[in-house]
Amino acid sequence: MITDEITPDLLLKAYASGIFPMAPDAGSEELTWYLPEERGIMPLGGMHVSKKLLKLVMSGRLTVTADRAFDDVMLACAEPAPGRETTWISGRIRALYGELHRRGNARSIEVWNGGTLAGGLYGVCLRGAFFGESMFSRERDASKVALVHLVAGLRKGGYTLLDTQYTTPHLTGLGGIGIPAADYQSLLHQALTVRAVWPEDFSLPALRDFIASLRAPAGDPP
Repeated sequence: MITDEITPDLLLKAYASGIFPMAPDAGSEELTWYLPEERGIMPLGGMHVSKKLLKLVMSGRLTVTADRAFDDVMLACAEPAPGRETTWISGRIRALYGELHRRGNARSIEVWNGGTLAGGLYGVCLRGAFFGESMFSRERDASKVALVHLVAGLRKGGYTLLDTQYTTPHLTGLGGIGIPAADYQSLLHQALTVRAVWPEDFSLPALRDFIASLRAPAGDPP
């Protein structure tokens, strides 16, 4: 379904119903609603963090913040990348989610190498659910570092659902799974009854214990 009338309030109602919009391309003013029959999620208690990735995260070489550069993260997510030469993140999408961010319903995680933005992600927060929208890397594994910190922060804040919309090899390698729409709706309904709290600090010192509890799957190489 395509509609011209989408407001931030309507967006939140859509997410509460399991629906999300995308644009056909970066230059389009049209937005289309999506309700996948199979929904991607990242189980907050079942993320697969390899020993190599955990070592990178715990080293502190890359620093992590939240909501410091939301607009920059959205722009970076919209940049062409190998295998993704076009984007669904249009100017209209950026404006709508920018307004959600100002309301506190859209959040970003930034990964920095010194003063340079190396990776990150953004998504929508609603009660106990976080709806991941997009992520990017300008440096190897930077988006994975962002996701590890996100999962740790969501666990600390009492969230129960991390929606990834679809499954991808990138996400399934980290423990992401696809579930039927009916099962997703049940998880979403439960999450919307939860009063989760977005942590003020997503840095390594603040989340160290939660990050350290994320273990690699059996047989994972060192």
